[in-house]
Amino acid sequence: MVIPSDSPTMKLYSSGFLPSQKTLKGIVAGGFTGGIEICITFPTEFVKTQLQLDEKSIKPRYSGIIDCVKQTVDSHGVKGLYRGLSVLLYGSIPKSAVRFGSFEALKNHFSDPVTGNLTPSKRFFCGMGAGVSEAILVVTPMETVKVKFIDDIQNPAGPKFKGFFHGVGTIIKTQGFGGIYQGLTATIIKQGSNQAIRFFVVETLKDWYRGGDSKKKVNKLITGCFGAVAGAASVFGNNPVDVVKTRMQSLEASKYKSTFDCALKIVKHEGIAAFYKGTVPRLSRVCLDVGITFMIYDTLMEVFNSVWKT
Repeated sequence: MVIPSDSPTMKLYSSGFLPSQKTLKGIVAGGFTGGIEICITFPTEFVKTQLQLDEKSIKPRYSGIIDCVKQTVDSHGVKGLYRGLSVLLYGSIPKSAVRFGSFEALKNHFSDPVTGNLTPSKRFFCGMGAGVSEAILVVTPMETVKVKFIDDIQNPAGPKFKGFFHGVGTIIKTQGFGGIYQGLTATIIKQGSNQAIRFFVVETLKDWYRGGDSKKKVNKLITGCFGAVAGAASVFGNNPVDVVKTRMQSLEASKYKSTFDCALKIVKHEGIAAFYKGTVPRLSRVCLDVGITFMIYDTLMEVFNSVWKT
């Protein structure tokens, strides 16, 4: 599909009123990528969130990953590990669309016009821009609702949220729209650093593999491996922020005055080690998540490029 350069649509593209076709391809491919990926990796996200919500007390609810899975399955069946999936599924499609669309737009703007490559600093900046965009537009409300849904399953009296729309409606009714935007600052920091690290690592490894030739194809399995490395780097780089974000979005978030206050209370009452709760399940999930995501995205972009000419 080729749009004539003198068409009204292309005039809008060139004037800046519409995103470029490459950005649009990134948005569409990103959306499909997000939906497929979250259906594969959600149980690990569920376990990670449960462990992070399990604050240190006289007797913690879970003794570890296996115990968390066992208790959940015993109480709610295997489907209990998918509690909150609908929230992430509704949000993952636009989240991934915004992430890759933003990155493609920034990359298109900052890349070298001849080679198409980005300098290391620009790779980091473009990734950060993609992360901040998704944090503000999609991730914060999506993550807040997801955490509240997972937290709700621990309610001794039984879950009070009957479904996605009932849950969101209840949150907004009792807490206002601010109730689905809790932890915005922590989420911006988390997503900005996440994507800055991930895109930087993946783009750097791809550039190394191609020897500087931006047109050389990278094998999809190798792309997946590069994504897994990038995912691991982001976990070790910002897990403390992820823990704070999770606490700020829980059903008991009101006991924290701010993101900084939440971090201080965690240190005071639980120690530094609490910032690395859920690291192992998060590490396994993120490595799989990021590896699969970049493999799917690159595959879809390759297909789109063959039928959607720019």
